[in-house]
Amino acid sequence: MTEWEYLNRAEAAREKLYRTALMTLGSQSAAIDAVDEAVYKGYCGHRKLRQPEYFDTWLIRILLNVCRDELRRRKRELAVEALPETAQEAFDALPLKEAVRRLPEALRQVVVLRFFTGLTLEETADALHLPRGTVSTRQRKALTLLKLELSDGEEGTP
Repeated sequence: MTEWEYLNRAEAAREKLYRTALMTLGSQSAAIDAVDEAVYKGYCGHRKLRQPEYFDTWLIRILLNVCRDELRRRKRELAVEALPETAQEAFDALPLKEAVRRLPEALRQVVVLRFFTGLTLEETADALHLPRGTVSTRQRKALTLLKLELSDGEEGTP
């Protein structure tokens, strides 16, 4: 794959990468940084890609690793006092988005890739280096948990 081909394909995948990073990290600025970092890391290693037909899943895997590293870094930081609530924070607190964030990481990755990034079951399995059956099971468990959590919040409403 030439540099030009890599840059064109990475640019075409940027929106999908951004949605994945946003759902994983929860903030727009962190998502943009993660996408930029993943595209850079992909650029540095694009000559190692043996099967160009798996470019999207390869680049998403790089992005997931970048996001995982960012989440680990956040855990090591000291907690900062709460900032005043903004309109963005209100948007981030939407029930579905919050419910997805609370899923265990293995289940959250499947949900983000399948439903927010639009990958097929096969592409998700390739991106996560998991068997298709495992991805299917995790998807089913995640959807069950999301349904339970979201329906609990609605029981009190008429």
